[in-house]
Amino acid sequence: MANISYKNFTIGVEEEYMVIDPVSRELKSHEQKIVHEGQKIIKDKVKAEMHQAVVEVGTDICQNVDEAFMDVSTLRKTISGIGESMGLKLGASGTHPFSHWESQLITDHVRYNEIVNELQEAARSNLIFGLHVHVGMESRELAIHIANSARYFLPHVYALSTNSPFWEGRLTGYKSFRTKVFDKFPRTGIPDYFESIEAYESYVNLLIRTNCIDNAKKIWWDLRVHPFFNTVEFRICDIPMTVHETIAIAALFQAICAKLYKLKSQNLNFMMYSRALLNENKWRASRYGIDGSLIDFGKESEVNTRVLIYELLDFVDDVVPHLGSRHAINYVHNILEHGTGADRQLQVYEKNKNLTEVADYITDSFLSGI
Repeated sequence: MANISYKNFTIGVEEEYMVIDPVSRELKSHEQKIVHEGQKIIKDKVKAEMHQAVVEVGTDICQNVDEAFMDVSTLRKTISGIGESMGLKLGASGTHPFSHWESQLITDHVRYNEIVNELQEAARSNLIFGLHVHVGMESRELAIHIANSARYFLPHVYALSTNSPFWEGRLTGYKSFRTKVFDKFPRTGIPDYFESIEAYESYVNLLIRTNCIDNAKKIWWDLRVHPFFNTVEFRICDIPMTVHETIAIAALFQAICAKLYKLKSQNLNFMMYSRALLNENKWRASRYGIDGSLIDFGKESEVNTRVLIYELLDFVDDVVPHLGSRHAINYVHNILEHGTGADRQLQVYEKNKNLTEVADYITDSFLSGI
């Protein structure tokens, strides 16, 4: 098996940050000033999002997890520094603990105006913060093959990222309420299986021809073959609170892709399950995070989520040395031991039932580990 090359599995990371007023701790429009200043330093690695209280950043194409760690750390430091100079704080959480979307301004931009015009309140209320991880592929044919199989593991990794237990001042009872907010959009959730890249492209072209979408970027699934790059883009996760969590999750997605590639090159394949079944696990992950159980569809029984995540770590273990990501993958153990961002937000809340303290905890954690 020495002839397998893992160097194509490059990583790109996109994170969405919240801009917070340090006095009220509410989300605050920065009128794109952070973006304009940021572009002077990090060029097109920072951009505006639909809501003006959101800043989106994206790394370069990184050859490995260490490059990704450096890049994300620099982005967090740079954006935080610019925010600080304007008297604003930055935070990373899938939802803000108490800000209301109704009072948030929408960025004036053709694409966002179109989306708001079409999706109305579903778009205006979509005040959420996610993590997108791109893993490079040598071809689009390989990308669709890996995307089909990787769907199975989406709930497992999503459980590790859960970081949005509050919404508009309420304790939601979910570890990730962000996904419930996003479910209002069309073309979201875990996608179906496509038997070939041609089948996927004819689906996209049908939607374009019938004026459902103007391009494939309006397909907002939890994972997709990227419309323009040769990547599989994982979109299911909440933005993690810290850079170490982000990189652990990116490393895990990269390792899943590499393992599925290895199986394919040995003429082996991972079992395909229907979207209907996979969605049961996604729902459990959003409700309970790593504290519940997921269904092991092979055994047709419920299994403790942590146990399944340890099994996933075993499953990818043989490709990790080739990717040089052992230290990043090992951080998953830290999340399993000390809880996800949601678990930590809830711990802070339990002390004094004070959401302002939760917001402070989010901003205080933004540069943790950098």
